[in-house]
Amino acid sequence: MDMHTVVLGTSGTTAQDVIAVARGAARIELSQEALAAVAASRAFIDDLAAKPDPVYGVSTGFGALAVRHISPELRAQLQRNIVRSHAAGMGPRVEREVVRALMFLRLKTLASGRTGVRPLVVETMAALLNAGITPVVHEYGSLGCSGDLAPLSHCALTLIGEGDAEGPDGVVRPAGELLAAHGIAPVELREKEGLALLNGTDGMLGMLVMACADLARLFTSADITAALSLEALLGTDSVLAPELHAIRPHPGQATAAANMLKVLAGSGFTGHHQDDAPRVQDAYSIRCAPQVAGAGRDTLDHARLVADRELAAAVDNPVVLPDGRVESNGNFHGAPVAYVLDFLAVAAADLGSIAERRTDRLLDKNRSHGLPAFLAGDPGVDSGLMIAQYTQAALVSELKRLAAPASVDSIPSSAMQEDHVSMGWSAARKLRTAVDNLTRVLAVELYAATRAVELRDGLTPAPATRAVLAAVRAAGIEGPGADRFLAPDLEAAYAFVRDGKLVEAAESVTGHLA
Repeated sequence: MDMHTVVLGTSGTTAQDVIAVARGAARIELSQEALAAVAASRAFIDDLAAKPDPVYGVSTGFGALAVRHISPELRAQLQRNIVRSHAAGMGPRVEREVVRALMFLRLKTLASGRTGVRPLVVETMAALLNAGITPVVHEYGSLGCSGDLAPLSHCALTLIGEGDAEGPDGVVRPAGELLAAHGIAPVELREKEGLALLNGTDGMLGMLVMACADLARLFTSADITAALSLEALLGTDSVLAPELHAIRPHPGQATAAANMLKVLAGSGFTGHHQDDAPRVQDAYSIRCAPQVAGAGRDTLDHARLVADRELAAAVDNPVVLPDGRVESNGNFHGAPVAYVLDFLAVAAADLGSIAERRTDRLLDKNRSHGLPAFLAGDPGVDSGLMIAQYTQAALVSELKRLAAPASVDSIPSSAMQEDHVSMGWSAARKLRTAVDNLTRVLAVELYAATRAVELRDGLTPAPATRAVLAAVRAAGIEGPGADRFLAPDLEAAYAFVRDGKLVEAAESVTGHLA
């Protein structure tokens, strides 16, 4: 657990801090600069609220109802009502880490001094996160425009002491009880504050940041499993030579090839492709592994660029500009984030697809260059990994369905005021499933490739391969032999990849893998 302190100023935050708060126990502090900026922008809102002229979000209704001017005595009710009415999510609960990321990123924008809330609001939201109080947020309710409205509204509901939330003990209780138990007073919202709590791309951005971190590890994992499969199939590592990748200068491709070369260094398996069944070239799933994983890496780099820009942004509508103007805008539209979420789902599907093809090749005695059918102990009596590949194929098939973009869809809402939306939240939700599926697909390839390497007699695997094999077996994942209950081994292999143990094992020999 990450126990460091994250200090929020006016200029945004970093991906590392998002993950520290969302997945770890990092505490949040608000800088004096941020509190001063928040107070200064609030002074502009108070000044506008005292004037008779209508200002959106301050003295008007919202969305298609913005034509109504709201009198001063009804404005607190207006802000409270927007939170209550917009907390309309349905479906299963969203994961704790997603909700914490969403809250932290909304706090990041509030701390920018561009939203017009009082310091009390940002201090209370930080207190909720530091207390480990997590609002109950539901799967459905965001169209990815005007922000992640329903998810953010459920968080704002907790801030005012209503709705349900999960305590640090994991028990869901009424939010008012949890706040009282931690000495946190509910916020009574004033002009603009309800709106400012709801207008952001924070949920989809939080999920993008975490997916980028997970996929970075999975791309490295895929280089390792591809190298293991190449080794087990007695393939050639000459296609990984840096001079070949330099003439097609995609940086991700060069990185993937370099990783594979490091894993295969010192292998006694490579170079035997001409022995019993001569091959001029290996199959595409082996030979083109760096090209596919590399394209995914380059896509990931673009996604990180977009995420970094969003992490530096203040997303709200309207915003308070430094000169005191309060201006409406469309910065809450999730298109930039939605697109890269969909791009990453495509990359994940293709990486899973090529890994499954390598696995299938390992199991087919007509293409595996001397390995037993399905890597079985006694083929015919034993089925070996036949159905493990079925499971992998099912996961890949779902990855392909998840790669269908959400961001090309738009369903108009709010009486046609919000007539084009991003569906970025939906893109983020399906990407989370895709990342998990890809982890499982690579786990099956790892399981098959390590078994295949062990079934090769008379050859010495690479030192990095031996380190991976030792770590896999130390994790309780069994090697070749008679058929047994396979699901526990596959689940253990999944945890091994998910928790970064595969990368750690290889790096114990190779040093850092990019």
